[in-house]
Amino acid sequence: MSAYLALAVTVGLLAVLDTWLFVVPLATTLPGLVWISFIAWGCHYQSGGGVKGSTTAAVGMSFGALVGMVAVLLANGPLAGAGDFAAPIAVGLGAAVICLASKLPPLAVIPASVYGFASVAGPILLAGMSPTEAIIPTIISIVIGAAFGYVSELLANALTKKAPAA
Repeated sequence: MSAYLALAVTVGLLAVLDTWLFVVPLATTLPGLVWISFIAWGCHYQSGGGVKGSTTAAVGMSFGALVGMVAVLLANGPLAGAGDFAAPIAVGLGAAVICLASKLPPLAVIPASVYGFASVAGPILLAGMSPTEAIIPTIISIVIGAAFGYVSELLANALTKKAPAA
């Protein structure tokens, strides 16, 4: 099978499984967070694939989610006195921290951290979780997605027709 078709088949079938996990067995633990898993899955490929891609997705996105959690805590706490500027200032500080942290090799892919920063906002804004309640389900969803990225790549490679040895 061509690499193109193998990837399409593998991703399509695993997307069914990933969605089912979040809709059925994990529905109460990770309510509606399948989209975070898909972001991490895509981040795996965007970060080069393989172990490095999954590691970058999991570490970078988890770090970004932690920074996002702290930003919300700051906006609702110490920065609350800034009124309408509390959230924008907190987001700006978080964005600066993400950029500064990119000097560290595991956090060098800034988009991965940005994806995580944005992802933690979902459970807070859409599911009504507190920032501290949202962080663990967000990170679990990230890890699941990074794992699906890795597995989809392995399966697609296994299904790909190899050229005969010369």
